[in-house]
Amino acid sequence: MHKADSHDLITVHGANENNLKNVSLSIPKRRLTVFTGVSGSGKSSLVFGTIAAESRRLINETYSTFVQGFMPSMARPDVDHLAGITTAIIVDQEQMGANPRSTVGTATDATVMLRILFSRIAEPNAGGPGAYSFNVPSVSAAGAITVEKGGKAKKEKATFKRTGGMCPACEGMGRASDIDLTELFDVNVSLNDGALTIPGYTPGGWNYRMYTESGLFDPAKPIKDFSEQERENFLYLEPTKMKIAGINMTYEGLIPRIQKSMLNKDREGMQKHIRAFVDRAVTFVPCPACGGTRLAPHALESKINGKNIAELCSMEVRDLATWIKTVKAPSVAPLLTALTDTLDNFVEIGLGYIQLDRPAGTLSGGEAQRTKMIRHLGSALTDVTYVFDEPTAGLHAYDIERMNKLLLDLRDKGNTVLVVEHKPETIAIADHVVDLGPGAGSAGGEIQFEGDVDKLKNSDTVTGRHFNDRASLKSSVRAPKGALEIRGANRNNLQNVDVDIPLGVLTAISGVAGSGKSSLIREIPRDESVVFVDQSAIYGSNRSNPATYTGMLDSIRKAFAKANDVKPALFSPNSEGACPNCKGAGSVYVDLGMMAGVSSPCEVCEGKRFDQAVLDYHFGGKDIAEVLGLSAEKAYAFFSGKESKVLPAAKIAKRLVDVGLGYITLGQPLTTLSGGERQRLKLATHMADKATTFILDEPTTGLHLADVKTLLDLFDALVDDGRSVIVIEHHLGVLAHADHVIDVGPGAGSDGGKIVFEGTPADLINADTPTGRHLKDYVN
Repeated sequence: MHKADSHDLITVHGANENNLKNVSLSIPKRRLTVFTGVSGSGKSSLVFGTIAAESRRLINETYSTFVQGFMPSMARPDVDHLAGITTAIIVDQEQMGANPRSTVGTATDATVMLRILFSRIAEPNAGGPGAYSFNVPSVSAAGAITVEKGGKAKKEKATFKRTGGMCPACEGMGRASDIDLTELFDVNVSLNDGALTIPGYTPGGWNYRMYTESGLFDPAKPIKDFSEQERENFLYLEPTKMKIAGINMTYEGLIPRIQKSMLNKDREGMQKHIRAFVDRAVTFVPCPACGGTRLAPHALESKINGKNIAELCSMEVRDLATWIKTVKAPSVAPLLTALTDTLDNFVEIGLGYIQLDRPAGTLSGGEAQRTKMIRHLGSALTDVTYVFDEPTAGLHAYDIERMNKLLLDLRDKGNTVLVVEHKPETIAIADHVVDLGPGAGSAGGEIQFEGDVDKLKNSDTVTGRHFNDRASLKSSVRAPKGALEIRGANRNNLQNVDVDIPLGVLTAISGVAGSGKSSLIREIPRDESVVFVDQSAIYGSNRSNPATYTGMLDSIRKAFAKANDVKPALFSPNSEGACPNCKGAGSVYVDLGMMAGVSSPCEVCEGKRFDQAVLDYHFGGKDIAEVLGLSAEKAYAFFSGKESKVLPAAKIAKRLVDVGLGYITLGQPLTTLSGGERQRLKLATHMADKATTFILDEPTTGLHLADVKTLLDLFDALVDDGRSVIVIEHHLGVLAHADHVIDVGPGAGSDGGKIVFEGTPADLINADTPTGRHLKDYVN
C-alpha cells in the first residue's frame, strides 16, 4: 500500500486515461469536490474514465462469472494505482433512451408504486399491478386446454385471467398513426409512369413490381381512376400469396406494407432520408380507443377517490403530491409514505412541473440528470461516491441554489460527492477544488490546482483568473431586420402566445427550467433557411468521427490518393485500407461465452485502424493515421501549409476551431463527445450552409468561463455576416450580451407558458422576473 493511502482519501497514482499525463492526486472522502478546467482539459477522463470506471469494474468482478456474462465488459482504466475508492453512483446527462414505452414515472418507479396502490385499494379492482400497466398485454378470454388423464387426451374449459392493462388497439403506445396518402403517391399519375414516391420504391425494383405486375388493378391508368375494389386491393389487401414474374411472392396492400417496413421501426435507427419521409408522411393522433392513455378499459374504470391511474399520471407531479396526501388507507400506509416521499423529491429537485406519463426520451439533458437523482435522494446508503456531470446544465440561476442544496445534503449524509462543473455558483460551495489544464486535448491533462475555493480565486490558473468574470451590458444593441412571427402558440404549456422574434440580431430566450422556452422555439416555422442545432446524440456507428461527420475526410483521402497515385478508398479504415486483423475497428472483441467478453486494442495496427501498407503512404510528411490524430487546431495549420495545402479540409477545421472545438481530434469517436460538444460540432457543419437563421439550445453547456467569450465572438461574427442567431440560454453572460431577450415564465409547467418580458438586457435588469433579478445581481 502507498504511504499516501488513507481511509479518508481517494488516492490516484499515474492516471493516463485519454489525455491525462501521469496524474496523481488525493481527493478527500465525505466532502464535495468540484473538478474544473476548460472543455477537453481531462476532467471527465479523471472522474468518469478513471475513478468511476474502476469502481464499476471492481463491483462487477464481485458477481459470479455467469452474471458477468450478461453485463458489459469494462477494461481497466490506464492508471498505475487507485486506492480508497468506494461504490460509485454515476448521475450523468445522457438521454434516458428513446424507448417510447419509457416514461418519467416508469424510470423513477413512481408509476410502479401507483400500480401497486391501485391493485390494493382501487374500485372496481382490475387485478394485480400488471393490470394497470400499459406495457403488459391484457388478456381476458375463455378458452380450452388439452390435458392428459390416464393416457387419454381430454379437453377442459379454462379461463385466462386478465394479466395486463395494455390498450389492445394501440398496444400501449397511446397513439394511432394517420398516413398522408399524398406523400405515398401522386393520384394523377399511373403506376407505370412512376406514381409511387416512397423511398426504395423505384420503377423496375421488386418493391415496385409487386404493384405493377400483381394483376389486381390496371397499372396504366392514373390512381385517381381506380375503382373502389382496385383502390382497396392497392391500399389495404391482406397478405395474399401469388405469382409475380413467375416467382412465388406475398402481395400486401401498400398501407400495411409501409407500416410494417417503416412505421413500426425505431425512428432514430432509420436512415436520414427514410426518417425524413416518415416525418412527412405520418401524423400521430391520440388512440381513439383509449384516448391516448395507453390503457385498456378495465384499468381506466378502476378508480381511487374518483381518479383513475391515467388521470393521476397526467397531473403535474406537484399537484399529484398534494392529491396523494388526501388518500387515507391504513392497510397500505408504508406504500403511501414511500410514494409521497418520491413525489416530494421531484418537487424538491425542481421537477414538480413535469408529469409521470411524459416520455423519458423528451427530457432535456439537465432534466434527465435530475430525474436520475430522484431515486438517490431518499437512499439510506452512505459512504458511497456520487459522480455528477454538470448538474447545473439546463438550470436557471434561480434553480442552481436548489441544486447546490441537494449536493450538500448528499455530502452531509456521509457521502463523497464528485462534481464536474463550470458554473461559479456551484464551484463556490465546494470543500475542495481540482483544476485541470492548462489547455484542452494534448495541451491539457495536468493538475493545475488543488485546494479550497478562496485559494482557487487567487491562483494563476485559467479558472482562477476567470472565476469572478462578470459581463457588462452593451452600450448599444443592433437594430432588427424583420421578425419571425409566432401567433396563438399553445404547444405543451404555452398559453396562446403571440411574439415576434427579431431577425438580424442575437436573440436570447430565457426563463426557468420548464417555463416553455423549447416549446416556443419549436413553433418557429422550419425551412431550408432555418437550422435548429440541439445537443441530441449524433447517430452513426462507433466508427464515426469528426472527420467523417463534417465531410472533411473526403478531401483528405483525395489529397492522399493524388499525392501517392493510388485509390482514395485505401485511406478509409471502413473500406480497402482497413487493418485485416480488426477490420478497421481499432480494437478486437473476444467473446468468452459465459464470462464477460474482452475488448482490447488491436495488436497488429496498435489501434490505428489501418493496414500497415497504407501507413507507408505519406502526405505533407504524415501518414493517414497521424493526420486523423491531429487536433482541429493543428489540422487547420497543417492543411493551410504550403506542402499540405487542402483548402476544403482547412476551411472545415477552421470552423471547428471557431465553435470552440479546436482541441478535439479528427479521428475521435463521436460517442466520446459531450452534449455541448455534439451541439458545437453540428453548428460547425451548418456554418457553410445557406441558412440565414441559427437556433441553438443552451450552447454554453460544457463550456468553461473562458470559452464562453469565444462562443459569443462567433455569434457576433454570424450576425455581422447577416445571419440571425436565436439561443435558448441560462448563462447570464450570454443574456447580457444579447441584442434582444424574450423571457418566458414566470414559473414552470402550468405556472409558465407566458411571455413575461421582451426587450434589451438593459431593460431586463429592471423587470420583476426571476431572470431580471438574477441578471441585475450579475452585471457590473
